[in-house]
Amino acid sequence: MNICTNPRVEIMAETVLSTNWYLLKKITFSYQNNNGTWETQEREVYDRGNGAVILLYNREKQTVILTRQFRMPTYVNGNDTGMLIEACAGLLDSDSPEECIRRETEEETGYKITSVQKLGEAYMSPGSVTELLHFFVAEYDSHMRVNEGGGVTEEQEHIEVLELPFAEALDMVKQGQIRDAKTIMLLQYAQIYQLFQPARIAEHILIAGPYRSNTGDDPLLIEKNMRYMNEAALRVYEMGHMPVLGEWYALPLMDTAGSRTIGDVVYDRIFHPSAVRLLSHCDAVLRVGGPSAGADEMVRVAAEKGKTVYRNINEIPIIF
Repeated sequence: MNICTNPRVEIMAETVLSTNWYLLKKITFSYQNNNGTWETQEREVYDRGNGAVILLYNREKQTVILTRQFRMPTYVNGNDTGMLIEACAGLLDSDSPEECIRRETEEETGYKITSVQKLGEAYMSPGSVTELLHFFVAEYDSHMRVNEGGGVTEEQEHIEVLELPFAEALDMVKQGQIRDAKTIMLLQYAQIYQLFQPARIAEHILIAGPYRSNTGDDPLLIEKNMRYMNEAALRVYEMGHMPVLGEWYALPLMDTAGSRTIGDVVYDRIFHPSAVRLLSHCDAVLRVGGPSAGADEMVRVAAEKGKTVYRNINEIPIIF
């Protein structure tokens, strides 16, 4: 277990309570409160390593692959049968999250998946358990099934593989038939981000924002505007699209053509005209930042050409 450095935390003692399955410790530590005073606290910390979980989905069939198995902790806490419906998951051990989830998917469900998409990470029970869970989704089809799944017999796994309509799985959450947190999170992600909609096509998106506007041609302020647009472009790229700034084309062209200062003849001949020309090769425009006559002109021309205009980056669909 890695302990991070926090000047407000001083670990005083660690006592091993159990190594029967994984590692259970009692940690005694001093914690500095907001008023500056220190107090001694004790917490039990269960370290079972980190894990990974995946939702397998089939867009054409509108189905998901889940599992059902007996979970003793739920049985002793009111789950009458102890059976729990879950997304495929497992501990990393010495593998990377991607290696782990590919292995667990094949062992538990019988599907050998070709590619996975990581969604993020989350601590699932931070009050007592160290585990950080890595979340994934992946598409599956019948050709990927290489065995019956069911888990590893030597590890006393007895896992039932379920193929359920996505709509039914969502309803099972509402009815309390699916009560596993990681599975609920993945199903809700699939609903929010519309994984079952027809595959989206990546767009070539022009980022339009202020370059010279309200800078007084101060190079530092212009650089700040460029950085803002570049950051927006990076976000668009990470959403699965191909962003572009008119400045990426115009600035080196102007320099090569002999422009010596902002607003000179070469600047006026290339800067905005090249952006308009570039727009013909784009699918959409994302308007970012503050007032800018040039950026507004890009929006106007885009609308005239029938291009999509996004005024908020959250309007852009995420491509997987």
